[in-house]
Amino acid sequence: MGEPEDPVRLPRHGHHSVAELFPQTHARTAPRLVIKPAPVAPPAAGQVPDPDDVGAALAPVVEVLAGRRVAALTGAGMSTDSGIPDYRSPGSPPRHPMTHQQFVSSPAFRRHYWARNHLGWRHLLAARPNAGHAALASMEHAGVVTGLVTQNIDLLHLRAGSRRLVHLHGRYDRVVCLSCATVVPRAEHDAALVALNPHWRERFQHVADLEIAPDADVILDSTADFRVADCPRCGGILKPDVVFFGDNTPRARVEEAYSIVDDAEALLVAGSSLAVMSGLRFVRRAHKAGKPVAVVNRGPTRGDDLATVRVHVGTSEALPVLARELGA
Repeated sequence: MGEPEDPVRLPRHGHHSVAELFPQTHARTAPRLVIKPAPVAPPAAGQVPDPDDVGAALAPVVEVLAGRRVAALTGAGMSTDSGIPDYRSPGSPPRHPMTHQQFVSSPAFRRHYWARNHLGWRHLLAARPNAGHAALASMEHAGVVTGLVTQNIDLLHLRAGSRRLVHLHGRYDRVVCLSCATVVPRAEHDAALVALNPHWRERFQHVADLEIAPDADVILDSTADFRVADCPRCGGILKPDVVFFGDNTPRARVEEAYSIVDDAEALLVAGSSLAVMSGLRFVRRAHKAGKPVAVVNRGPTRGDDLATVRVHVGTSEALPVLARELGA
């Protein structure tokens, strides 16, 4: 993407000056924004191969979780087998997600985001739950899993049948106004974008190498002529109802997730590298409370030193076996 052509000029928020908004810089003008790349994924050569006998590899996990009420925490690794790539699995290419500050500060960044997302969001709409999603739902229905916290915005847990569910980072099917808090269904917003950009999709329908990113984005360079739809109620800025990099997860959502962890007797982490604090905090909370933590994930995680047991295996392979062994 690159930097915007001109320095970003931030709108005034109430009576706050730029210096108040950015006290650490002591700046009299708004700082110039640049895109920071996502953390580089481990090389594919460093990936630990899946075990030949998944059941035997999961035996320690079964021993830790059996007879306990289990909270589940999931990440992007849950959805890779549904065709949704992640940011940090071994061999994944580096990506450049837009930050919250960039989105709210610059019309050019918003235009670029919506132009790409207009093409990419339907990829999430078309995705279907895999065996791992179904296994967690079956464990909840059997009373083994008492609640699920997901860092994913793809709604695949909901489609699979999970019910006590917190979408920690939001959900892709809604758009919210930053001024009046009006919530617009993503399909309705899509229709508005189609009306403003009637031939946009047709320009790219035959391009075979558009890269779908985990946030429903598409890697695309030429977005200068894309028109953005504003809030139909007040004309304010519309933003996907998801937590961007640099944004804060709503406190009420965090507290609801904490309650799921607190109500359980063990925590199962599935398909998450725990690279960001929004997920790692729940592992730390369970560990501090003396609850066993089982991590099932391909590749290392930031919570490995807190885990009671750790298995390197894909969730689509592991979770159906785990569900069967735990009586679901």
